[in-house]
Parts: sequence; C-alpha cells; structure tokens
Amino acid sequence: MTTWDEAFANRYEEWSAHMTADVAFYVDLAREADGPLVELAVGNGRVAIPVAQATGRRVIGIDASPSMLAQARTRAASAGVELDLRAADMRDFVLDEPAALISCPFRSLQHLPTWADRRRTFERVAASLQLEGRFAWNAIAFDHRIAARLDGAHQDEPVPHTIRYAVGDNRIDVVLDDGATSSFWWATKNEWLGLIDVAGLELEALYGGFAREPFTEESREYVFIARRREP
Repeated sequence: MTTWDEAFANRYEEWSAHMTADVAFYVDLAREADGPLVELAVGNGRVAIPVAQATGRRVIGIDASPSMLAQARTRAASAGVELDLRAADMRDFVLDEPAALISCPFRSLQHLPTWADRRRTFERVAASLQLEGRFAWNAIAFDHRIAARLDGAHQDEPVPHTIRYAVGDNRIDVVLDDGATSSFWWATKNEWLGLIDVAGLELEALYGGFAREPFTEESREYVFIARRREP
C-alpha cells in the first residue's frame, strides 16, 4: 500500500508545509510513552524527526514508499537523529517488540481504500502494542459544504492541483497539474469507533483538534487516541 503516490514524493515537503499543529501533539504523546515509538506512514520524517529530537529516543518509521523513506533518511541524518526506517505495508507490519505508542499522523490512514484494509491495519496495531499502549491518528471529518466548494476547482497552493470528490466511493482525488494523483477515502466517526472496537482497542479520547479541544458537530478533524485493552 503506497501511503503517498510515488509521483507526489518530490512535492511532499511543499504539500505538507502547512501542517505544523500536529507535531507538538504527537511529541507530547511520545514523551508520555514508556517503550518503543512507532510511526506508520512516516513519510519524510516530518513528525518522527521532532519526536526523536524531543525524546532523545529512536523512532521506528514504517512506510511503503521508497521515495519517502529516502527523504526521511536524508532529513534524519541532517538533523542528527536516529530513525529506524522500514519498508512495509501498514496492513502487514511486524515489530520486534511491543510498542508503547503507534502513531499515524497527517490523515495517512485515509489512503486505505476499504474497511477490510483499515481493519487489518487496526488489528496489526492492536497486536503490536504493549498492554495500555496507545494508538494515535488524525483524519478529516467530511464536510459536504467544503466538498461542494472545492470539487473540480483548481488551486495553486501549496502546489498546483485540483481536488475531485467521488461521493459514492467516499473518495477524494488530489490531482497535480502533471497528472499525478493521490487518493484518500474518508470515514465517519462511527466507522472509526467500529474499527477501534473490532481490533480489541478502547477509545481513550476523541478531540476536534491538536490542542485537545472537544470534538463537536462543527469539528472538521478527528484526532483519536485509543489504547490496547486488557484481554
């Protein structure tokens, strides 16, 4: 499973530059974790590198994209931190020891197109966490008003692209001007809660943003923390 279309890799830093609010959130969770730290869809290390810097600990970064892993390797070396970067599909990853924290920032779980793909990932996460270990991720909450405004409209920032919505498939296609496409599939709150339940996890918190503000009907971001529950 490619977490970010290979054709997007050379524009990823520009594309993700606006997303900064999540870093402190994931850093705080890492500081609280007593054990291995793992990031799924590590990308270019945008979050993993600050986590390693703040904690002084090695971060295991998993990604299916060779191009993104190469960027993460270069950036980590420049920052002087250690990332244990592994090429793997998030649906099938295996760890050497249980993790205290597994995170998946920047809506990356939404690159998984089906319920079955997400269930496999959540089950792998649950099997890979130590008791009371945490799983944290964020995802967009679909807003039909935003979709109606943006569907088919060309935008120049952060890189020239067009967004197309396939509502019947719960899919968002981001199409760069050169034709490179990356797709996301959104899910409802109850679908995320169902995944937590079937994987044997339990909900610790659902926030509406990275400042841990309450999730309300007006929230447009899901920020989840789940725990591995006792058998």
